Amino acid sequence: MNVWDVDGNRYVDLTSAFGVASLGHAHPAVVAAIRRQSGRLCHAMGDVQPSRLKAELCSKLSLLTWEHWTKGREKSQALLCNSGFEAVEAALKTARLFTGKRGVIAFEGAYHGLGYGTLEPTWRKEFREPFRDQLGRFAMFAPYPRRRGAAAQPLEEEDLRAMEERIHGILRCGEIGAILVEPIQGRGGEVIPPAGFLPMLRRICDRKHLLFIADEIYTGFWRTGRRFAVEHAGVRPDLICLGKALTGCLPLSACVGRAAVMAAWPESKGEALHTSTFQGNPVACAAALASIAEFEAGVGKWKIPQKGERWLEKLRAVVAGQPAVKEVRGVGLLLGIELDASGPGSAILLSDELLRRGVITLSSGCRGEVLALTPPLCVEEPLLDWCAGQIGEVIRKL
Repeated sequence: MNVWDVDGNRYVDLTSAFGVASLGHAHPAVVAAIRRQSGRLCHAMGDVQPSRLKAELCSKLSLLTWEHWTKGREKSQALLCNSGFEAVEAALKTARLFTGKRGVIAFEGAYHGLGYGTLEPTWRKEFREPFRDQLGRFAMFAPYPRRRGAAAQPLEEEDLRAMEERIHGILRCGEIGAILVEPIQGRGGEVIPPAGFLPMLRRICDRKHLLFIADEIYTGFWRTGRRFAVEHAGVRPDLICLGKALTGCLPLSACVGRAAVMAAWPESKGEALHTSTFQGNPVACAAALASIAEFEAGVGKWKIPQKGERWLEKLRAVVAGQPAVKEVRGVGLLLGIELDASGPGSAILLSDELLRRGVITLSSGCRGEVLALTPPLCVEEPLLDWCAGQIGEVIRKL
């Protein structure tokens, strides 16, 4: 949970370093795996002469996704990449090959990365506008609905009906082959959709023969209390993008898809249609396999749903009565405090003050209005209580 700066000051990390260090920093099992592999083979030739560990990792990802979801009836295949945006771009390419259509429906508030392929379905104007004239213009946006709470269930149903009408309208005017969605928006402000949102998208994809792409770069590997966030809704995507916590420390991501979908990639005739020099790096694959083993061994004792719910209630208690706080929300250990302060960047000021107190946080949301809280999954509750107290004091102060 801790990191130290150059002067020896200790900080509590409530970000997991952008959601990467879900096991904590320098986890002994992951460090040991990296050390072992570093002494054997540090680099292999991607898809030409891949390492054994690349094959092992792809097999493991199949076990955790379609083989698990279908009880062994169906397998998956994976494209390994270096960063999250590359995994999403691999999914977009796969959708283009499988459906023969270039268009994608994305959502307002979405963040899928800053490569040229992922800038197009990323919503934020400040990222897109400087490069707008170079983008492919293949994405069309629909509103991302917000969970309103149990008391507002009829309103959520109205939101979903309006959403479905909007998507059908887009389908009538565009050559759409896929829907790309974050099951919970991360950088968009820890936005949790209504329970019926993902099942509705799945039904539309089935009826209209679209691919359902789940961007779980941020939410994957137990962040929300389930191995993948789509599992809360009982939904199986056609393609799932993984990264961040996959290794816990090294650049590695994956686009994992149903074998029937991934078969759209043509057989190589000498040149790979999609590859990169460090694809399936053996040291990163070793870290990923070790991380997955630790997740599977530790998730039972971490009790992420219970821990997250308890902290959520604690945070709500310490900010109760504060007019600047609009909402405290979360699933598992992915939480956000939305501020209703005047002007943009309110959570950035809050984050700066917390840093002075030894607590590392991040702001999120399109206006920097949400304090994002994603601590390592193994965090102990007394430390969460102390951090909640610090957050409450800083909100009252500011």
